[in-house]
Amino acid sequence: MNAVTKTEAAGEVQDFNGGLLSVIERAARDPNIDVDKMERLFALQERVQERAAKQAFVEAKVAMRAELPEITMKGSIRIVKDSKLIQETPFARFEDIHEAVTPVLTEYGFDLSYRNGLSPDGKVRVTTILSHIAGHQEETSFDLPHDSSGSKNSVQAVGSSTSYGKRYGTLSILNIKVSGEDDDANSAVPEACISKAQRDQINSALDELAADKPAFCRYLKVEAVADILARDFDKAWKAVEAKRRQAAK
Repeated sequence: MNAVTKTEAAGEVQDFNGGLLSVIERAARDPNIDVDKMERLFALQERVQERAAKQAFVEAKVAMRAELPEITMKGSIRIVKDSKLIQETPFARFEDIHEAVTPVLTEYGFDLSYRNGLSPDGKVRVTTILSHIAGHQEETSFDLPHDSSGSKNSVQAVGSSTSYGKRYGTLSILNIKVSGEDDDANSAVPEACISKAQRDQINSALDELAADKPAFCRYLKVEAVADILARDFDKAWKAVEAKRRQAAK
């Protein structure tokens, strides 16, 4: 779908909406018009606009599909057009993918945006939003634990998880073709942390012992008790029991 086709399609939608608006305008000038009827006309107009916007969104997304890059997880971003390789660049980061898809998105009237926050269980939530100039948008969310691998501090951990979520949110919402094994995911996705019950168990024991929590966390190489990896729970609990035995002497 080229720019002219998209403009013509938008024009057809505007003409249809214009006809409905004329009906609403004539009804509004009628002093005997029923208020409930007016509300139903406005609701009908909204449904028509929403349906047209969604149709334009789907048509544009299907039309641009062939021009989106292919991602080879072990190597590169490949941009193919009309069965010809236009460009191939090394792949590593979210920024590389975003740079590759932005020209195609712009051509077909799309925009990508991201919303960051926390899930109810404290994970980093990254929401990817794909919006179209016709007014329709869709979104997808990823919940990720804080990536504390590699001795990252708490800010770096959130940043790493956020970048990973934006990267895979982009791939997911655009249905980008991905081939090869994603070795990077092994390092990008942090390991699971201890459960809330385990966290409460450790915190209660430390509070009971009046233990130095910062020192305890430094021993386990984490910022807080909540950041203790699930695989390190036994190690953490053994440390708690050791403190309890020492306190009992």
